[in-house]
Amino acid sequence: MLEGSCLCGAVRWTFQGVPDGATACNCTACRRYGVLWAYDYEGEGITVSGPAQAYVRGKALSFNFCPTCGCVAFWRALKTDEQGRRRIAVNLRLTEPDAVARVPIDHFDGLNTFDDLPRDGRCVVDYWF
Repeated sequence: MLEGSCLCGAVRWTFQGVPDGATACNCTACRRYGVLWAYDYEGEGITVSGPAQAYVRGKALSFNFCPTCGCVAFWRALKTDEQGRRRIAVNLRLTEPDAVARVPIDHFDGLNTFDDLPRDGRCVVDYWF
């Protein structure tokens, strides 16, 4: 299990297991936030806690951040799927680097094409510096 928290520790998340990839997205929000996302469903593979505030982006999701220190901790879908599950992604930059160092990077073109791009062999550790 992975655990992450904002800088002040008020907002926390857990991710069951280790993700098979970390998404680096180039959309207008993600590139500004500098996040690396790991996905699952709320209450299944991911749990979040704390006093997060939401910035609703469009009609699909909210970016959730700590109201004290400002760290972007996760995004949450605004609607559930047909099975009543809510998609969620946590920011892997809020966990300890060694725990996710070898997770491969998945590139997503959220700016232009909305397509997944091929992996290039880089891992999270390549994005720390």
